[in-house]
Amino acid sequence: MNTFFLAGHAKLPQGMAARNLYDSITITLELDQKYGVIIDASCTLATEHGREFIRQLLRGYSLNDGLEPLIQRVKDHYKGKAGQAILAALKDVHTQYEMVLSMK
Repeated sequence: MNTFFLAGHAKLPQGMAARNLYDSITITLELDQKYGVIIDASCTLATEHGREFIRQLLRGYSLNDGLEPLIQRVKDHYKGKAGQAILAALKDVHTQYEMVLSMK
C-alpha cells in the first residue's frame, strides 16, 4: 500500500446541526506516501453535501506544498458556519503530517 491515514480534530461552534451529533469536527485524509497528495478526505459535517464539498476541496492537494494554499482554498470556497473549525482541523492534521515526515 502506498498511502497512509491521518486525522485532525477541532471544536465546532455553537448552533450547528453537526454539534447535535459531535462536539468536534474530524477531518481524515488518505495521503500518498511519496508526494503527500490527498487521495481521499472525509469530515464529520452533518450533511452529505457538506462532507462531499469538503472532500472535493481537499482531494488532489499536496501537503508538501504547505498549508496556507489549502487554507486559502477552503476560505475562498467554504462559507458555512464550520469554516473556522474546518481550518483548525486542517491545521491539526497538518501538524500530524509534519510529525510523520520528521519520523522518516
